[in-house]
Amino acid sequence: MKISVFVGASVDGFIARKNDDLDFLPEDAEPHGYEEFYARVDVIVIGRKTFEKVLTFDAWPYQGKRVVVLSSNAVDFSGIEGPAEHMSGPPEEIVAKLASDGARHVYVDGGVTIQHFLRAGLVQNIIITRVPVLIGEGIPLFGSLPRDVKLQHVSTRAFASGLVQSAYTIGTSG
Repeated sequence: MKISVFVGASVDGFIARKNDDLDFLPEDAEPHGYEEFYARVDVIVIGRKTFEKVLTFDAWPYQGKRVVVLSSNAVDFSGIEGPAEHMSGPPEEIVAKLASDGARHVYVDGGVTIQHFLRAGLVQNIIITRVPVLIGEGIPLFGSLPRDVKLQHVSTRAFASGLVQSAYTIGTSG
């Protein structure tokens, strides 16, 4: 099973403001590969805070995909369009459950969730799209790690809007 991250961040490394606002992300940016990436995944794993944030969007962004919300508390899925479920436990248990259910490619989203899966050594690919803005403070993409996580650069693309996207595979920790 493949586990990937596709995330946008400010140049100073924040994925959201401290109040979880995403207003610095461009709404009118040119296509930058998200649709193609999304078409290749079959399960989205998100944390509760990310789930609550996407519920405020005009439309449910995970159409046609199985969504797993990680939380130690019950989750209300009323009003969700599509398959969604609640799981809890360490990332290794979540991955084992998804693998036993036949998941092939998992998209991990949300700051804390991404950090937990990285710390557990479960992410194989990461695509980071840098938004040309400094927001000064917010929710960091990366938190503390128990060891270095070596990245193998795959590609970098620059877009007319100023977005810069880099793709990496995760190597052996050192």
